[in-house]
Amino acid sequence: MDLSNHRYHVSLQWTGNRGTGTSSYRGYGRDHIVRAAGLPDLAGTADPVFHGDKDRWNPEQLLLTALMQCHMLSYLHVAVNHGILVTEYTDDAEAILHVNRDGSGEMTSATLRPTVTISDPDQSELARRLHADANKLCFIARSVNFPVHHQPSVRTAQGAR
Repeated sequence: MDLSNHRYHVSLQWTGNRGTGTSSYRGYGRDHIVRAAGLPDLAGTADPVFHGDKDRWNPEQLLLTALMQCHMLSYLHVAVNHGILVTEYTDDAEAILHVNRDGSGEMTSATLRPTVTISDPDQSELARRLHADANKLCFIARSVNFPVHHQPSVRTAQGAR
């Protein structure tokens, strides 16, 4: 079995036809459903600024979410490898989307703000430095063409550092 290549299958169905298809820019919905076998459906749309529904996930949020998830999973892996006992992990991230005059655009950066709680205060500096190692391992961060910045904080039983 070849373990160096993995395949992922996801399907998408547009559900935004309001009866006239794409007869006009404002005449159709951006709603869609993302599906993967064995998982709950994900209700997607465009950002509300682009006529999407504020109650559904948009691709920009999902890209940022993928970066956060991948970084967290990579971080937990390197923490185990370095003997750091992580007891909590949260993140509060943001990304910047630049829209060009012609309607095209691109993410120009993302900033992750992970807060990691560890059990040993003597490992705080190592725990902070390991975010760089996690970034090097993260499949998603390695795949995007914009910088992914990190502003980590580490907490112990004695509080934030």
